Amino acid sequence: MTKKLFCQALWKFILGAAVTGMLIFLPAGTLHYWNAWLFIGILFVPMFCAGIVMMFKSPELLKKRLNAKEQQTEQSLVIKLSGLMFVVGFAAAGFNFRFQWVILPGWVSWAAAGVFLFAYLLYAEVLRENAYLSRTIEVQQGQKVIDTGLYGIVRHPMYSVTIVLFLSMPLVLGSVFSFILFLLYPVILAKRIRNEESVLEKGLEGYTEYKRRVKYKIIPFIW
Repeated sequence: MTKKLFCQALWKFILGAAVTGMLIFLPAGTLHYWNAWLFIGILFVPMFCAGIVMMFKSPELLKKRLNAKEQQTEQSLVIKLSGLMFVVGFAAAGFNFRFQWVILPGWVSWAAAGVFLFAYLLYAEVLRENAYLSRTIEVQQGQKVIDTGLYGIVRHPMYSVTIVLFLSMPLVLGSVFSFILFLLYPVILAKRIRNEESVLEKGLEGYTEYKRRVKYKIIPFIW
């Protein structure tokens, strides 16, 4: 662990929490939006704990996760569309609460929070299994094909988990409109996966054989 890495991680955490809060609470017009506080709690408390663990046990992995500068030109549009989806989706949830358009029952939000936390555990397991995981598409020096654990079921378990995470977010916020917007994520993800697999096939030894063994990308028996 270095002081620079600690400061970088802390800054990104604070900035992420502040921006997320503004995107939700400003459209809501109030801080008395319990769904939003629940969402911020289940998102950022585990994130903080995971960051602390990685900082001491796997600083290199943390460094990779903090690096969001995509090297693949084709992925720039994917990143921008994902960012736009979050901005519009969070704002829609805030406006939905403010004007009471369609409010989901409280039990839906709590159930979605449980699903979100379970997906977070799977997220941690994927990080444990694959030390090469980065937020950008690249083949790293010394990288090997991981085919154990969740990687023996689907080729991109991290994306499987993020679909569950992202689709549960608007339900925690109690917004049907946001949920509809977040349904765009699997469509955006399909483009990213196509490009990623092309890069891995060209640059990662054994990946083509791995694709033959593990047929499904993110959803067993479906996709």
